[in-house]
Amino acid sequence: MTETLQEYCDSRGVQMRVDREEGVIRGVKILGLQSRNGRSYLPEALVQAARLYEDAKVNVNHPKGNPSAPRDYQDRMGMIRNVNARQGEGLFADFYFNPKHVLAEQLIWDAEHAPQNVGFSHNVEARTTRRGDQVIVEAITRVQSVDLVADPASTRSLFEFAGGENNVSSVENTQILTVEDLKNDHPQLVEQLCRELLDEQQRLQAEVERLTAIETAHQKRQIVRQLLQEFNLPDPDSNNPKDKIIVSEQFLELLLAEEDEKVMRELIEERARVVQALEGVEPVQSKIGDQRQPNQNCEQGLFSKASGRPCSRDQHMTHANTRDVKAFVEAIT
Repeated sequence: MTETLQEYCDSRGVQMRVDREEGVIRGVKILGLQSRNGRSYLPEALVQAARLYEDAKVNVNHPKGNPSAPRDYQDRMGMIRNVNARQGEGLFADFYFNPKHVLAEQLIWDAEHAPQNVGFSHNVEARTTRRGDQVIVEAITRVQSVDLVADPASTRSLFEFAGGENNVSSVENTQILTVEDLKNDHPQLVEQLCRELLDEQQRLQAEVERLTAIETAHQKRQIVRQLLQEFNLPDPDSNNPKDKIIVSEQFLELLLAEEDEKVMRELIEERARVVQALEGVEPVQSKIGDQRQPNQNCEQGLFSKASGRPCSRDQHMTHANTRDVKAFVEAIT
């Protein structure tokens, strides 16, 4: 990935030599192997980039807004020459400056007495990659300028120098905030976000429960349909008036409300036996078998052991009910 980088580097601890007559500060450090925000520069990347820094322009401060924006003439202070890469340290060079520049005397004093007050921040395009949590600069592809700035970064952003919005690109200047920072600096915002997240969580939970209930009801209805088919009872979606009497809405609701499939099977089997007995049809045997004794069935008025037809004491009721729909409905309900 190609990024625009502005890395600050001061000359703290570096032995610089100031030549007032020639307008040269020799041995300034323009880039280290580690940036202030944790980016690492490969040593070979600095070696290969040394030639790109040769005669690089030096301006006072970074451009306002776009890093590649044109600079004002009064910003130009000098140039970088004699760039070399020192193993394990970074890039060093000689800074040729205009001794008549309005800031020349200030620069010379800082270089001789307080090198920590001034530093260079390069404005370059580079190819980067990420290894875990660390950003590695693999190559510097273009050097726009090496600018003279006063302070290192006060925020950890792509632009590693201090200053207001006017000193950085509005696109690239992204400060990394932690949760603790938000809690300490914006407690009301954190509270609002937590409420919104909780509301969204509850809404999603309710939606999950609704969809789960729909799916459960669909699966249970399929079980009911299969059991009704197994005992030769009508489909619950049938439009036949007689079918709607046998499998009424009340009976269907009773089945769907039952949690135990075994009890559901028993209810359907009982309905099938009543219907078959009332119609004088040979009863359907459940796949799991009828666990009741024939004499018990006959005692309950369902059918006889010998013929499977309704017991004699119920035959009159059967014939009467088949002629009377109302009585038929009352018999099965």
